[in-house]
Amino acid sequence: MDARLNLFANPVAGKFLRYINSAGKAVGDSALPAATQELVKIRASQINGCGFCTDMHTKDAAHAGETSVRLNLVAAWREATVFTDAERAALELTEQGTRIADAAGGVTDEAWANAAKYYDEDQLAALVSLIALINAYNRLNVIVQQPAGDYQPGQFG
Repeated sequence: MDARLNLFANPVAGKFLRYINSAGKAVGDSALPAATQELVKIRASQINGCGFCTDMHTKDAAHAGETSVRLNLVAAWREATVFTDAERAALELTEQGTRIADAAGGVTDEAWANAAKYYDEDQLAALVSLIALINAYNRLNVIVQQPAGDYQPGQFG
């Protein structure tokens, strides 16, 4: 399977990726816990059907020490007992922020208030930014049908 467009060779796509990667660095350098960041990226990627990002972020999380049990249960986090209350709040915000078109009201006040119980303002800013960013990556990869499965942890730096 080949992508419809080679995002890594096209100069316009390459420039765009450099910009959004810079945005990703701002989130990555934030006080939002790294494990939470990976869980958010995985869950949004699952919802959006982005195989490339799901492959990348599950492998990166495992490489960073995340357990296979938690990785295998991200899609069913509501029924899983392996996530903290803070992680569950982040996953709920991720789902609602990713499924905006599915919910007439967007993100509920309850989901926001629950996340605000566990994350300070800077962490919330990072969390919201990360949800927006991973959704942009997902859409880019889904549109071009970027193949998944060959990613190696640390491949992009």
